[in-house]
Amino acid sequence: MLRNSPPGDADIGVLEGRATNLRRHMLTMARGQGAGYIGQGLGIADTLAALYFHELRYDPSDVTWAERDRFLLSTGHYSIALWSALAEAGILPVDELSTYGADDSRLEMSTLDTTPGVELIGGSLGHGLGQAVGQALGLRLQKSVARVFVELSDGEMQEGSTWEAAMSASHFKLDGLVALVDCNGIQADGPVVLDMEPVADKWRAFGWDVSEIDGNDMNAIVGALMLARSQNGKPKAIILRTLPGKGVARIETSEKAHFFRVDVKEWDGIIADFEQSVGAMQ
Repeated sequence: MLRNSPPGDADIGVLEGRATNLRRHMLTMARGQGAGYIGQGLGIADTLAALYFHELRYDPSDVTWAERDRFLLSTGHYSIALWSALAEAGILPVDELSTYGADDSRLEMSTLDTTPGVELIGGSLGHGLGQAVGQALGLRLQKSVARVFVELSDGEMQEGSTWEAAMSASHFKLDGLVALVDCNGIQADGPVVLDMEPVADKWRAFGWDVSEIDGNDMNAIVGALMLARSQNGKPKAIILRTLPGKGVARIETSEKAHFFRVDVKEWDGIIADFEQSVGAMQ
């Protein structure tokens, strides 16, 4: 059972090890289908490791525990990363990861609310932050200490509904709401279509407390999450500058990292290269 409050100090080495395990799970899942939204998943792995193994309060044996912190994955196609985190946390069986993207699997390439640990169906982009605001308001009415964390993307910031929700969050002073904005610079066909910079200043203009960090630096992630615990009447935004495909050189340099597809033999080589790079860092 894990019903923890975040400790004052994080073991960065342990969290980095968890992130490596998440990436390992993702590569195995993508190999099974020969494809997947692996670039985004590898990029966000460090943040999910910091959340699930340091920051979030939850109980793997009771995913409906009323006082749990909520994590909403607005970009539903990042599900490969969420499934990896839920399996690493003991909420899903690790063996089930091999069913990723298969017919009748609970682990689709976008999220399903029938999967344990899922708080939001995030296939249609631009709705996650609004639902997070609603959940945060509901928890306040219940006088709950639970917080709401929502991941969204730089591409999603092109949706007007995102900014309506951002404005509402500051109006209602939802200081238990944390937006994790994955700025990886890509959309389906290449770079983000609309120039969203300066991202951090936009969130500040809407009344949010903002941290802008290297989203693949575990020390920076843990530090930003600690600052986001402040109960100062403002919602929190953490701008994560992540690298699509982080940890796998071939995907890091691919122009088509959004949905990565290669044959099984090439996946074997990619996984071997990943394990070699992990070994070199240890």
